[in-house]
Amino acid sequence: MCGGEEFDYREVLWGELIHEWDLAPGEVEYINTQQGLYCKLCNSNLRSMTLAKSILIARKSKKTLASYVRSYGSKKIKVLEVNEAGNLHYYLKQFSRYTFAEYPEVDLHQLPYQDSTFDLVLHSYTLEHVEQPELALKEIHRVLKKGARTIFTTPIIVDRVTKSRKGMQSSFHGSRGITDTGMLVTYEYGSDFWKYIADAGFEDIQIITELYPAGIAFICKK
Repeated sequence: MCGGEEFDYREVLWGELIHEWDLAPGEVEYINTQQGLYCKLCNSNLRSMTLAKSILIARKSKKTLASYVRSYGSKKIKVLEVNEAGNLHYYLKQFSRYTFAEYPEVDLHQLPYQDSTFDLVLHSYTLEHVEQPELALKEIHRVLKKGARTIFTTPIIVDRVTKSRKGMQSSFHGSRGITDTGMLVTYEYGSDFWKYIADAGFEDIQIITELYPAGIAFICKK
């Protein structure tokens, strides 16, 4: 992200959420690492680092993300960020041709953009909150140019299969006590999540990891 080399750690999961998701001790450990391991210089957590790493891989850049967004090579790409992608938001908005879309003003099920508009669509921890993830991914596919990519993270419990939380106890991401409907979890994604991406029309799907299984990101090419 920023080139920082000093890191710290804080636990982020709380008892109620661990119970709601029926997380095993090993799952608690890697999710805490995913969300709670952070750079002391820019405060970005491992989830954001993995997303930044994926952007640089896709753009074939050896720079940090902080340097890349200000480079000449970044000036030609048209970028859409859907909701704030953690600490990446500070860097992403420095792209010259940048668009920001935020719920509820913009609905991922029906993006207000023309077909084949963007070179890069980015989002982080958004798909687990949408009612129809297949439709959301198809909308992203629609607004991407041919050969363009969406790069994103979403929570994955790697030793499970995906299940809907419809009819289950309401569960919210963020922090203890949050009941914002925008943070309501609709799906718990598992190792079969890639099928949603393929069903949306993406034929080239890469999985990027960092301290697996803590950091997982997807690069999907139209």
